[in-house]
Amino acid sequence: MRRRVCDANKSLPAYGLVKFTWGNVSEVDREAGLLVIKPSGVDYDQLTPENMVVTDLDGNIVEGELNPSSDLPTHVELYKAWPEIGGIVHTHSTEAVGWAQAGRDIPFYGTTHADYFYGPVPCARSLTADEVNAAYEKETGTVIIEEFTNRGLDPVAVPAIVVRNHGPFTWGKDPAQAVYHAVVLEEVAKMNRFTEQINPRVDSAPKYIMDKHYLRKHGPNAYYGQKGSDH
Repeated sequence: MRRRVCDANKSLPAYGLVKFTWGNVSEVDREAGLLVIKPSGVDYDQLTPENMVVTDLDGNIVEGELNPSSDLPTHVELYKAWPEIGGIVHTHSTEAVGWAQAGRDIPFYGTTHADYFYGPVPCARSLTADEVNAAYEKETGTVIIEEFTNRGLDPVAVPAIVVRNHGPFTWGKDPAQAVYHAVVLEEVAKMNRFTEQINPRVDSAPKYIMDKHYLRKHGPNAYYGQKGSDH
């Protein structure tokens, strides 16, 4: 787990998703009762499997000399709410943050989006002053879960969200898939910005296109790619 989480964190700057230390990746092992996450504020070129931080499922440090990511409580809340996920990514990637700061869902405009997200990527509300002052990172997780619950969304079918005035979170079955979804989210956010610049009156793409592209990769009769491939 330490090695996988370290590798996933190091891939964030490689994919252009983070600057400085603006991001983190975690993995959970529910059977072992452990979570591994990036240490707080440590440059990516200084990360090693040994300096990853190991906590229990309540975020209490089990192993590690460094402080865990300040976003750990958000990760903990999502893992507790959604047993289907095994890895989480948070970044401040430019294009996705643009939609978060605008307070907008990332709409479904085309097939790239539909290959990974079954419907618009939601934008969660801003946290209230009380939520920020009480337990900011924990309440960020609560607000994400609230948004999915209110909309009746499946976190496996829509493995991403942007939090208003903050930024994107993505997840997957493991850290590598969560990073993959973070890369796709950033590209879709960029494509959508271009789309709206070219045609400010653009409409969402038809649902039958979304159904076709999502289900050919993820449905019960999926036929895209090779056996055993996630992509």
